[in-house]
Amino acid sequence: MTAKKWHWRSRVSALYLAQNIPFCTKYKVLFCSSVLNLAELVALRPDLASLKKIIYFHENQLVYPVREKKDRDIQHGYNQILSCLVADMVVFNSQYNMDSFLSSIGKFLHVIPDYRPKNIADQIKPKCQVIYFPLSDQVSLVTQRLSANQTLDSEISQENTSVLHSDQKTRPLHIVWAHRWEHDKGPELFFEVVIRLHREGCQFYLSVLGEQFTDYLEVFENSRATLQDHILHWGYLPSKAKFLKVLESADVAVSTALHEFFGVSMLEAVNCGCYPLCPNRLVYPEIYPKQYLYNTSNQLFKTLRRFCRHPEVPRQHAVQIDVSKFSWEKRRSDFKTLFGF
Repeated sequence: MTAKKWHWRSRVSALYLAQNIPFCTKYKVLFCSSVLNLAELVALRPDLASLKKIIYFHENQLVYPVREKKDRDIQHGYNQILSCLVADMVVFNSQYNMDSFLSSIGKFLHVIPDYRPKNIADQIKPKCQVIYFPLSDQVSLVTQRLSANQTLDSEISQENTSVLHSDQKTRPLHIVWAHRWEHDKGPELFFEVVIRLHREGCQFYLSVLGEQFTDYLEVFENSRATLQDHILHWGYLPSKAKFLKVLESADVAVSTALHEFFGVSMLEAVNCGCYPLCPNRLVYPEIYPKQYLYNTSNQLFKTLRRFCRHPEVPRQHAVQIDVSKFSWEKRRSDFKTLFGF
């Protein structure tokens, strides 16, 4: 199913999948995302109930940041709790994801006015483990980059192409922000900082990548008008090769996320040579050393201003993160063990 309208995926995908998964007596493992209501699926398809049922959490709805308390739809988090109770194994993509989910169950269920279930976290915890999300192997990334180098330049404007290939000593700092265009990725904070850089006369280029789904956030278009002279790339890139090409041309990758449990695009940026700047919260302290973390928007601004003045600093820096430990090559055995192969 396409990665859109996730609220509807959470509510009704079990019924759709129950109708579309072929009946077969040879199935051994049922592996699903935490968006699926696993309890509904196995109730609708009792033939699947005896399989080894594994649910993989790439996020969790118990700590999803809502703008107002009334905006939280308890059903999505409740579905995830039910799915964990039905599953045989519960896998999270980071320690932060697992800890935040388990520690929030009691508070989350406290909104039930009466007849509250008890000891739910204690029932789920023994099933839990962490397996980091596997990134594409570095060899695959290199192959994609080589392909991108041959085909991408013709699809980028002549002005932008010359920027990508200009002398590193004279080229302004290139900042990239590559995330979903939704409020939980904190675009307001990012644009606040880069507009401040602009108003102080800092020289920099900017690429704002990512996909917009159902929500329209005015901050993107409002900021685009102000930052027009800095922009190299704006919006969704239709191929992975093009995306990686932009990351390779960038110097600094920034996250301002309010909701992050792993952060694929940031690690891909590191793998492409970007200096990462991440908030000192969520999953980031689990993956990134302190030197890449900021506590306030002012700290982020000061670091970027320094890099604008001295772009050679991030360009010459060797990022102290072993991205290879997140590769499929390293994670393959974890998943084979998980599935019992």
